Amino acid sequence: MKDLNIIIITGLSGSGKSMAIDALEDVGYFCVDNMPISLLPKFLTLHSGGVSEVQKLAFGMDLRQKQFILKYQEIFDQLREEGYHMEILFLEASEEILLKRYSQTRRQHPVYEAGGLIDSIRVEKKQLIGIKEIADRVIDTSNLTVHQLKDLTIQHANRGIKTEKMRISVLSFGFKYGIPLETDLLIDVRFIPNPYFIPELKSLNGKDEKVKKFVKKWSETQEFFEKYFSLLEYLLPLYKKEGKSYLTIAVGCTGGKHRSVAIAEELFLHFRDINGEVTLTHRDIELS
Repeated sequence: MKDLNIIIITGLSGSGKSMAIDALEDVGYFCVDNMPISLLPKFLTLHSGGVSEVQKLAFGMDLRQKQFILKYQEIFDQLREEGYHMEILFLEASEEILLKRYSQTRRQHPVYEAGGLIDSIRVEKKQLIGIKEIADRVIDTSNLTVHQLKDLTIQHANRGIKTEKMRISVLSFGFKYGIPLETDLLIDVRFIPNPYFIPELKSLNGKDEKVKKFVKKWSETQEFFEKYFSLLEYLLPLYKKEGKSYLTIAVGCTGGKHRSVAIAEELFLHFRDINGEVTLTHRDIELS
């Protein structure tokens, strides 16, 4: 049972839990959505007692099952005492985004309140405060695309899988949209002159060669690369020595479209050549 990778996907209705479960299924997890909490111990006992090649399990659990909120603490504690290791991934989104998503899908909210949808969302948030507090990771999906949510879910799942090389995730973002919760190391590149104020570059983004050339031409940018690459190359072996197998480097500028994207592209290329296990995500590139 110690070899099992178990992930519990929970959180607010409309926050993207089904998409997260789909992402885990795509990378080899055996997934069960809307699993009754009371059946989880029996399921794991049967799985552990049989011969199975499936060692990665994911379960979607939330207030669709009325007993979940009453029993999750007791059952999770019991399973951990028996030697099972579980990761809890909690998804949430802003009230505005949840309202928008429900209006688009016209689904019925699992928590019915006479005051309507907004009251239902607020009651659910209140009921789930306890499990959010004990979650191993909380992801706010308000500004994430489907692909970004799936990437983050897979990255989280990979944290528990040992590898000879440290997995590095490079993430660009805009400070105006908030700092990514998954950040391990954050770098602010707003010290670089902003292409946004150059008319012929404003409509482009940091993936365009013209923007990259503008961002990289400054002496402070070149000095930054030299010093930051050196710092990271010094830190990575130390992190790995301490048992860290995954690192998220977040690169931020004002809007997440020009400078942070261009710098993140360079970081990705640099560490792809020397490390191999590197992913790149531009969180806010379409928002500015």
